[in-house]
Amino acid sequence: MANTPQARKRVIQNEKRRQRNKHHKTRMRTAIKQVERAVAAGDKETAQAQLGPAVSLIDHVATKGAIHKNTAARTVSRLTRKVQSL
Repeated sequence: MANTPQARKRVIQNEKRRQRNKHHKTRMRTAIKQVERAVAAGDKETAQAQLGPAVSLIDHVATKGAIHKNTAARTVSRLTRKVQSL
């Protein structure tokens, strides 16, 4: 357990950041799954409609630092290719 006041504060800060990152990543994964589900069903209109918000959310999560910017770019690229392949 943390013994100094600074270490106690860091424990609290780290937990808040962990929860925040978890929230962002969960929303991002859900958006990705919705697009992939539409692609699997062959529903091009729905997939295209959900791609925009999903890309926006992925970029937002990368901006917040929850995921790396290259991971975000790779994910967006793969999602876009899946939607375009319909």
